[in-house]
Amino acid sequence: MKNTLLALVASAAAFGAVSAHAADGSPYVGIGGVVSEHRYNNMAGDTTGADNAKHEYGGKFFAGYQINPMFAVEAGYTDFGKSDYNYAVNGARGRGEADSKSYYLAGKASYPVAEKVNVFGKLGVAHNKNDVSVSGLAGNYRGESSRNAAYAALGAEYAVTEKVGLSLEYEHYGKNEVDIGRSKGAVSLNARYSF
Repeated sequence: MKNTLLALVASAAAFGAVSAHAADGSPYVGIGGVVSEHRYNNMAGDTTGADNAKHEYGGKFFAGYQINPMFAVEAGYTDFGKSDYNYAVNGARGRGEADSKSYYLAGKASYPVAEKVNVFGKLGVAHNKNDVSVSGLAGNYRGESSRNAAYAALGAEYAVTEKVGLSLEYEHYGKNEVDIGRSKGAVSLNARYSF
């Protein structure tokens, strides 16, 4: 009886995974909208008293391969958008700007929680690029920085049809080499199509 019950539970879990995802061995592509926090904490002597954090909007593109209903491999490109911050040091004005992007490669593990809903986690590596320019008394700086960091994400996906899914996830891309502009994390709303 105990073995029969375990077999039924395992079968239900496997059915849920198949229902919420495409079949084994299928590639997929997707697009998404991204919101992230951009910070300008390192503006030396800033006396404006203004909030130096703001939310910026960007987009992402990703593609992957669904190995089986539970596991996939995914690569993506995220553009976090451009941001700027006007500051002052004893009345003298300055400006900081940042343009951030990231590329990632990750393994993805999914688990069904309902017939059409999966929760998932991703773990991999991100290559972060952050173009920064600062002018004024906080210093004159212009440069590109690149840094590799650990990438991780948690989210949930809803299967609209057998081939189309919608997901909401929190992604952690790691720090930039220059700590101005995009912060470590982002929230994305994505649409995915499986072939």
